[in-house]
Amino acid sequence: MKIEQQIMAAAQAAVKALYGQDVPEKMVQMQKTRSEFEGNLTLVVFPFVKMAKKSPEQTGQELGEYLVANCDAVSKFNVVKGFLNLSISDEAWLSLLTDIDKDEHYGERPADESSPLVMIEYSSPNTNKPLHLGHVRNNLLGWSLAQIMEANGNKVVKTNIVNDRGIHICKSMLAWLKWGNGETPESSGKKGDHLIGDYYVAFDKHYREEIKELVAQGMDEEKAKQEAPLIKEAHEMLVKWEQNDPEVRALWEKMNNWVYAGFDETYKKMGVAFDKIYYESQTYLKGKAKVEEGLAKGLFERHEDNSVWADLTNEGLDQKLLLRSDGTSVYMTQDIGTAEMRFQDYPIDKMIYVVGNEQNYHFQVLSILLDRLGFKWGKELVHFSYGMVELPNGKMKSREGTVVDADDLMALMVEDAYKTSMELGKFDDMTEEERREIARIVGMGALKYFILKVDARKNMLFNPEESIDFNGNTGPFIQYTYARIRSILRKAANHNSQFSILNSQLSEKEIELIQKMSEYGAAVEQAGKDYSPSGIANYCYELTKVFNQFYHDFSILNEPDEQKKAVRLMLAKNVAKILKNGMALLGIEVPERM
Repeated sequence: MKIEQQIMAAAQAAVKALYGQDVPEKMVQMQKTRSEFEGNLTLVVFPFVKMAKKSPEQTGQELGEYLVANCDAVSKFNVVKGFLNLSISDEAWLSLLTDIDKDEHYGERPADESSPLVMIEYSSPNTNKPLHLGHVRNNLLGWSLAQIMEANGNKVVKTNIVNDRGIHICKSMLAWLKWGNGETPESSGKKGDHLIGDYYVAFDKHYREEIKELVAQGMDEEKAKQEAPLIKEAHEMLVKWEQNDPEVRALWEKMNNWVYAGFDETYKKMGVAFDKIYYESQTYLKGKAKVEEGLAKGLFERHEDNSVWADLTNEGLDQKLLLRSDGTSVYMTQDIGTAEMRFQDYPIDKMIYVVGNEQNYHFQVLSILLDRLGFKWGKELVHFSYGMVELPNGKMKSREGTVVDADDLMALMVEDAYKTSMELGKFDDMTEEERREIARIVGMGALKYFILKVDARKNMLFNPEESIDFNGNTGPFIQYTYARIRSILRKAANHNSQFSILNSQLSEKEIELIQKMSEYGAAVEQAGKDYSPSGIANYCYELTKVFNQFYHDFSILNEPDEQKKAVRLMLAKNVAKILKNGMALLGIEVPERM
């Protein structure tokens, strides 16, 4: 039993014995003792003052005496106003350490047959350009959230919806036909997604020139944007695509396959994957059918121009377009179709969409529409809304070719990790192959940690230099501490302790370390409730700091007392285990040496 649970049960028994009252568990409020007071855990006395008919101090004194006499975990106490500060016995801490040591995934709960099924959608790329920095944040958040939900005892399905149709796709296709000269990823040596992205940028460049020319001839700019020959051709191509024109469809498939091969490479480098990928080209027709079905049931209304709308004024919102007058679908229709397909594929209990905060209104509307259409998780769907990522030099625009490419960013991070490690002399006794692998782990760890430690709802500034620091709240700092512990454990491999650690005496720093490790389960649970990878990142940083303070003050390998050495080795081993498991929830690897 956890120490807190032991004390809570004993506190309930104390109130019953002393004041004749049965109190529910939620009335027993426990917290970590503040650093300026002596003790490890604090019981809030105020809820019991009326029952005791005594002052908070007297009530605290009586409860403290009862707990010392009747609860093995409590060794002594002190009362500060209405707070009862409890010092936990060394035996209780060591017993807890032994429990942590026995459980390879301490603090995490495995799923079972009765676990709810949570589906998480993330990534959602367009097939007209490579993944960029914004996608990096999206993918890292989605993957980490999936690991956290699993660690909280849920079954999880990770999905992606690929935006593979629409005018933007036709722009790349048209530009390739006009200026591509049959170029392929093989002939150019470029990844497929990069190649197609270049043609998207090329389209925009030529399109702007056409607009400029028409304006120079006296046309108003808005009209010029619609009348430019390139955009008209792109629209014609889209109509042909919708009509299943074999040539357009063949080109579309060929170019999309280049892009998917490129995406797969990027996802692999990033360390993310999906259980199921959906494509808007397959879901939009389902969405149209679902809207027509809703129309027949009187859930939606058709306007005079043949467009279909949902009236959301009763929900305090406005009217929402679902089908245009020409019968073509909008994003909302596609999302309804995707939901329909997913619901047929999986018995979903909860649906989480990882999408940027510019789509907050969209998901508010989608939730209402799915609920109207009878999806049981519609009302409770979660929009995991996150802020934008910017670099020190400003925002990104993909059609102007000024985006921060995900592949370039990852390569830069790995190269920076290599250079920094070489400069710090961390690679001195390693082969080149080992150096490159550790640079990959550290560079990617730096990138992921820097992005995930920030509250997802906030906009953030990504600073590559800051993220690769081996000190402070960074991935490399935690990775280096893990590698240092693994080195200690390798050196101690022959240490064969016959001692029972349960008779040892603990220092305050050792107790602080066990207490911090014991909080891992609560951190995992809270991160699941809040959908918050940053909670796990910050817990790992806190645990790393507490370990380093302990390691600064106490020797492990040179401790002459074998019993103390055994305790410290067990402490180190379990700090490493929890750091490895915690970082894995963020999708971050930890190196065995560094």
